[in-house]
Amino acid sequence: MKKDTMKFHDLQRGIAAVELALLLIPLAILTFGVTEYGRAVYQYNMLIKGTRDATRFLSGQGPGDPADVTTAQCLAVYGNRTCTGDPLVPNLTAAMVTVCDRTSCPATHLNVSTGTGVVNLVTVTTAGYTFTFIAPVNFQSGTYFQNMVFGPISTTMRQVL
Repeated sequence: MKKDTMKFHDLQRGIAAVELALLLIPLAILTFGVTEYGRAVYQYNMLIKGTRDATRFLSGQGPGDPADVTTAQCLAVYGNRTCTGDPLVPNLTAAMVTVCDRTSCPATHLNVSTGTGVVNLVTVTTAGYTFTFIAPVNFQSGTYFQNMVFGPISTTMRQVL
């Protein structure tokens, strides 16, 4: 004899598809956000690496040579001394990189006292870099992802006397 009542598992058919549909959009937004955060951290670390390499180069050079400043800017922007190839991060320019040594900033970098004597300093700063999101997505709140300007990234080291 045939029963007209539906079994419990028949009533549950399709529930997984409905749950997936409800969770797919928040999961996609979360994945996009994590990806963008990872890109931002990567680009920030590349800027730090560039300023560190440029400062390390200048710490072994004599102060005030314009060719050394240009080379340091190339290291900070392109990761090499010849200014060839793509920048370390998109839209990074040499104009965003400044160098401060004992000749260009004598008030702060010339004969700085330490516990064991005096040293000269060299600082390379990258400022004004804007991180650009892949897509300005509107989440029905009326706001978009705003491009993010990183604060100044500086590295200071002792310079050869």
